[in-house]
Amino acid sequence: MGVDELIFNMAARARAAARQLARLNSNTKNKALLTMADRLLDGAGHIQTENKKDVEAAHKTGLSSAMIDRLTLSDAVMESMAQGLRDVAALPDPVGEVTSMWKRPNGLEVGRVRIPLGVIGFIYESRPNVTVDAAGLCLKSGNAVILRGGSEALNSNLAIAEVVSRALEDAGVPPAAAQVVPITDRKAINTLLALDEDIDLIIPRGGEGLIRFVAENSRIPVLKHYKGVCHLFVDQSADLDMAVDLCINSKVQRPGVCNALETLLVHNAVADDFLPKAAKALEGAEVELRVCPESLKRLPGRKAAAESDWPAEYLDLILAVKVVSGLDEAIDHIAAYSSQHTDAIVTSDYNRARRFLSEVDSSVVLVNASTRFNDGGQLGLGAEIGISTSKLHAFGPMGLTELTTTKFIVFGEGQIRI
Repeated sequence: MGVDELIFNMAARARAAARQLARLNSNTKNKALLTMADRLLDGAGHIQTENKKDVEAAHKTGLSSAMIDRLTLSDAVMESMAQGLRDVAALPDPVGEVTSMWKRPNGLEVGRVRIPLGVIGFIYESRPNVTVDAAGLCLKSGNAVILRGGSEALNSNLAIAEVVSRALEDAGVPPAAAQVVPITDRKAINTLLALDEDIDLIIPRGGEGLIRFVAENSRIPVLKHYKGVCHLFVDQSADLDMAVDLCINSKVQRPGVCNALETLLVHNAVADDFLPKAAKALEGAEVELRVCPESLKRLPGRKAAAESDWPAEYLDLILAVKVVSGLDEAIDHIAAYSSQHTDAIVTSDYNRARRFLSEVDSSVVLVNASTRFNDGGQLGLGAEIGISTSKLHAFGPMGLTELTTTKFIVFGEGQIRI
């Protein structure tokens, strides 16, 4: 079977499955999710054996340590995947929720009700655990999903798909509700992106190159974020010890992820006290600082920042540092260089906090909290299928609700339009 025929058949099966999924009740979907969780752990040995093949190949091809970390399915990751499915099963089902209802002067009762989007095409790199997250979220929200993972995780994804397919069938759910593309040929992506009559939404998740390729070649609407250029602004009223802790957590905990801190902005009034303290902690964690001229006065000997550092997503232990005159300049800098992903302020001033929340146009804006909290699980969504920095129709982490839309429902008593 050729690539085109393979993808056409998968899309047709997904469309048929989506119609059935839209009719399933919550109990059936939850049973399927819990069955998937149990089967994942029962089949962990086989899945991890296949995963080791991918990890060994990744080492041979020189994949970065951050990518290999995302690729590896440890015992803890396997348990986390299963728990994620259980968490999704415990969440309220958005499908069928009536979000509003009103009565027109002519007596018509008009409302809006949540419905699935239909068929999701999910294109992603590394991270085979995301295969499970996406399958679970799409199932609970009533959507069929076609999963096209990266070639570096093919063995892992196929092993997971085998377990998921059996679990769905045993729970009375069509196995075509969650399908993994079984080939690495890049042509499969191009074919998938052209099927606008069978697929309702494309969600890419991975590096900027992949996401731009998908956005530029898709005939289907795409929900995306290109990169995470995340900022932390230390205000003049900030608790400086708190600010150091937040800076370290935001930058160091997992520097290779999209919600990691990339630029530190510091109010001039606290720069003398804060910057040496922050530099000591950051450099103790092996972070390289790239600093503006005002920062360099307080931190002599550090590398001077270039213009290219301000829009940079390092995904590494590198941090750009800039001293600003106040909140206005901090917000202006973020507006100029932010990727609308995640930005935070450290302050004890209520009015400045409120202004930062109002004027910074990012998918998650935080006060006195780490940028690492831009995550569906951390924000109470259960799991997430990705983070969107486009605004149609979702902005920020995409959980169950973001995988639905609404339709109008109307109840009448024979009204006709005059």
